[in-house]
Amino acid sequence: MNEVRIDKWMWATRIFKTRTIAVEACKKNRVMINDVAVKPSRMIKVGDVIQVRKPPVVYSFKVLRLTQNRMGAKLVPEYLENITPPEQYEILELNKISGFVNRAKGTGRPTKKDRRNIDEFQDTPMFLDDDFDFDFDFEEINERS
Repeated sequence: MNEVRIDKWMWATRIFKTRTIAVEACKKNRVMINDVAVKPSRMIKVGDVIQVRKPPVVYSFKVLRLTQNRMGAKLVPEYLENITPPEQYEILELNKISGFVNRAKGTGRPTKKDRRNIDEFQDTPMFLDDDFDFDFDFEEINERS
């Protein structure tokens, strides 16, 4: 076996949980060889360096051996070498420390604080009796117009 499809190899070496996810990553231009996005059907060979972007980090792997069959985690180091630069792991660490801030404001489920604000807003009456003076006659105003 001289060449293997990149999506099969990434699935077999446990970079992605399913082959479908590996294919989707290729289609979304998250898998590159020599800084060029590749299709899922791209054939790879021993010695290729594959970059996989799993935001916020870009992992780099060197192909040591080829396979199409999924393997146990203990066998993975025989098939790939992780050559991801340390700076990428620093980005990952900073992201973990900063907490979950990737969610855009207003999307997803409300936080506990948001829920309390919503409940407080819904429980307060919009107009209190003291806000309006109902001493005038609405019918009299309508008759004048």
